[in-house]
Amino acid sequence: MSTPKKRLNRYNPASDDFKKEEFPFYWIARVYGRYNMAMEKSLKKIDLDIPRWRILFILKENGESSISEISEHAIAKLSTVTKIVYRMKEDGLVDTKPCANDGRVTQVSITEKGLHMVEEIQVNTAHIFTNSFRDLTGAQIAKLNATLEKIFENLPED
Repeated sequence: MSTPKKRLNRYNPASDDFKKEEFPFYWIARVYGRYNMAMEKSLKKIDLDIPRWRILFILKENGESSISEISEHAIAKLSTVTKIVYRMKEDGLVDTKPCANDGRVTQVSITEKGLHMVEEIQVNTAHIFTNSFRDLTGAQIAKLNATLEKIFENLPED
């Protein structure tokens, strides 16, 4: 009879019983890579890229956010997000202002032009979500999200 620990060995890269196709991060990386390629292709048609897409959707959902909050949600370096935000400001997609409570913090908000871009993004990328989650129920998607969130919480922050 195999023990629970023995049954988990095939998922652990440090084990001799490891099988890459049974390693969750193998599938997470493959899904993420394929998703990114599909998004890049769709966003290129409207002259946009994934970092700007992420920032626009973070702002659409959160309203106003600091650059550091955007950086945290976009999982990107603060310096990179800062550069992108100021390029987006030049393009009229976002606006910036100092935080009322702390002048060192820059608050970013989406503009009317940015909201129109979000609508264009939604039209051009809706098929990716629809196709990706075809034949999955809402409960299955919720369970997947809960499982991924738990894994995320278990990982170290640095």
